[in-house]
Amino acid sequence: MRHEGTVELFLYWNRLRDGRPAPKRTEIEPADIRARLADTFILEKDSRGEAVFRLAGSRLCAVFGRELKGFSFTGLWPYRDRDVTGKLCNNTFVDKNVSVIEFEGTSGSGRTNPFELILLPLEGGRDNPRVLGAVSPLEKPFWLGVDPVTEARVTSIQVVDPDREPTFLKNRPPVPVPPLSPSANDLQSPDIPESSGRRVRHLVVLNGGRD
Repeated sequence: MRHEGTVELFLYWNRLRDGRPAPKRTEIEPADIRARLADTFILEKDSRGEAVFRLAGSRLCAVFGRELKGFSFTGLWPYRDRDVTGKLCNNTFVDKNVSVIEFEGTSGSGRTNPFELILLPLEGGRDNPRVLGAVSPLEKPFWLGVDPVTEARVTSIQVVDPDREPTFLKNRPPVPVPPLSPSANDLQSPDIPESSGRRVRHLVVLNGGRD
């Protein structure tokens, strides 16, 4: 992994799973990764068992010049790459593998740019598996998001073992990871007595009722 956004999303996912094969899909809080939401996506399986986009960020859709919701994941790739990308994606659904794909995107006018894509498994039960992912441009040319990418050719793939220290994290400066819940200072307010609230993940629950 070379892009800071990819590493940040991986670290967030890894902390959420807390030693499990994958975190539950309900544990993902969009507010925790709001700086990366525009580049992220969620995959699900349709009735044919094919991976399709359930959600896709606005910046990601702009890169490809279309709304990706409902679009086939393997449909992003040329025929020569569909077999390998389909297998990587299916292994993320079934075996809870973490995969990283680098690819070169070519626009309709022939411009090219390198990208990095990560696939992270989410636990949703046998009937509702999900995959969390992100696409990050390794360079940011002026035309990105204006001249849509029409072809994505895979240049490298990597399957990561998250239970071992990943080599891509060695000798890297620390990447800040969003908190999973507010700090004690976030709970304090001059208008709210300190004892009246309790923390439930990212929410503050206040005692209610009438006097």
